[in-house]
Amino acid sequence: MPLTIYDTMAREKRAFAPADPKRVTMYVCGPTVYSYAHIGNARAAVAFDLLYRVLRHHYGPDHVVYARNITDIDDKIIKASQETGEPIGAITEKFAKIYREDMGALGVLAPTMEPEATGHVAEMVAMIKTLVEKGAAYEAGGHVLFAVDQYDKYGLLSGVDRDEMIAGARIEVAPYKKSPADFVLWKPSNDNEPGWDSPWGRGRPGWHTECSVMIEAKLGQTIDIHGGGQDLRFPHHENEIAQAACVHDGAPLARYWMHNGFLRMGSDKMSKSLGNIVLAHDLLKHGWHGEVLRWALLSAHYRQPLEWTEELLKQSKKQLDRFYRLLEEVEFTDETGVPPESVVLALNDDLNTPEAYAGLHELRDIAGQMEGEARANAITRLRNAGRLLGFFNVAPSVWFKGARSDGPTSEEIDALLVERTEARKAKNFARADEIRDQLATQGIVIEDGSVGATWRRE
Repeated sequence: MPLTIYDTMAREKRAFAPADPKRVTMYVCGPTVYSYAHIGNARAAVAFDLLYRVLRHHYGPDHVVYARNITDIDDKIIKASQETGEPIGAITEKFAKIYREDMGALGVLAPTMEPEATGHVAEMVAMIKTLVEKGAAYEAGGHVLFAVDQYDKYGLLSGVDRDEMIAGARIEVAPYKKSPADFVLWKPSNDNEPGWDSPWGRGRPGWHTECSVMIEAKLGQTIDIHGGGQDLRFPHHENEIAQAACVHDGAPLARYWMHNGFLRMGSDKMSKSLGNIVLAHDLLKHGWHGEVLRWALLSAHYRQPLEWTEELLKQSKKQLDRFYRLLEEVEFTDETGVPPESVVLALNDDLNTPEAYAGLHELRDIAGQMEGEARANAITRLRNAGRLLGFFNVAPSVWFKGARSDGPTSEEIDALLVERTEARKAKNFARADEIRDQLATQGIVIEDGSVGATWRRE
């Protein structure tokens, strides 16, 4: 079965066929680095990381070029700088670093390239000049705006009536606009804001302009896949399409469009504006392993909404514990072998992770029924399947000693085990039992063996 993906523009699954199998190109809208990423932001990063892994499996790691941008100039960043007194560069560098670390903890591979908006302002100015020359943009009130009426396919991606789109997206209705739907390509900067020289005065680019330019600069005029969250379909991706088509005489920006569904807290989508966010950084800091968060995020199909709960995390941890308990039986290695066909077939069907999870459970059950070398081989096949999904990347001994915010640290446990060993040598069995019971109440299981005592978290 070939890889098929749901194309938002076509509104159906399509067999994926890259323009050049030797250079498969993908662009995903990355973070605006003014604060921590919430777990909803992480869902997009994890979903498209899985696609990246599947593409690398099919075409080879050297033949997939993945760009995920960094938006390092934006009104929210400027506001954060004004409120904290920190320089913009310090804010963006800090939160870009944290984003990379947090997503890395969730098993997200580094993209091939990570363009920054501020590194492409000259190309943005050049694109805007071209749009003005072609009559697709105009200068007004110190701004340069894209004239939506000049692109007759505007709205094709989102499929919503333009008036409804405008009302739903809180588009600014400004007196200098010819039409309320027209969007900003360039805006003026005051003395207290960052800015660049341009034919229209000192200013800065609009958000939509940034991605269009970085795509062409890094990947080319038309790319294979453009991805992002469902909320980016309008206006962001719609505006990207319009700009690129008008600059390049109708050439498409992307051959396939993919969007992940919302993460929900109760009845609402998770968003900073609603204040109902859970930060990936906090979850990691409080002891949840990145693979647990990844398992939870991939537990529903990427296009479907996902309800985020504490129970989801607990169940994800429980499932991974069962896999890691079996993986303990074979020597841990970083080498990755060929994944079983059942899991590959599931992922080939528009990244069907629920079906892929079912395949992992089946592989675990099969391995559990075998013995000897056949059992070891089956466990290895299970590990290879999990690796394609981004799991089973730590040694089981490390997994079961993972830190938890509500329990003792590894160092504290090791110290108590040393004390327990000394107590047993001194025949102070009451103290030894006391330590065992103390750790048991904290979810720590001690296992005495021929080489001494070891421990794991329940």
